[in-house]
Amino acid sequence: MDQGKCWYAVYTRPRWEKKIAAQFQQKGIEHYCPLQKYRRKWSDRIKTVEEPLFRSYVFVRICLATEQTAVRMVPGVVNFVSNNGKPAKIREEEIQTIRRFLREYEYIQVSAYPVQPGQRVKIRDGVMMDWEGRVEKVNGKKAYVVLDTIGYMLVAEFDQESLQPLEVK
Repeated sequence: MDQGKCWYAVYTRPRWEKKIAAQFQQKGIEHYCPLQKYRRKWSDRIKTVEEPLFRSYVFVRICLATEQTAVRMVPGVVNFVSNNGKPAKIREEEIQTIRRFLREYEYIQVSAYPVQPGQRVKIRDGVMMDWEGRVEKVNGKKAYVVLDTIGYMLVAEFDQESLQPLEVK
């Protein structure tokens, strides 16, 4: 891992995520634009298309002191996602979790989620083993796992037995 480089999220113009990722690629800026495949049906055919998992977000792994200006100068970048006026760092584990979700689950539902206090859990088995997260609710086999830093909720099905409470409410 490069010294001093951290993951950050940047806001993009609407529907510019893939264009910005291509520009980052050309400029040699390490980035991650998670894409999900969807089957779209038109009147004459069915086609598989890739769309960004998170609308208006692209992740960059940079040294903030030296590369922040280069990221902001890319056409279509609006600004960094910030926390208390500073670009918010995203933990490497959260990026890896998104990557694992996309590899493991065929269908992922993503929705904006205002972070609320909830129960912390640890996943005991499967691809998410040892990952800790905030669960909004467990309904049947579906667990709503919240990634706090980016303010989004990834939804995947887990057996209730796979969730170990870390705190008692």
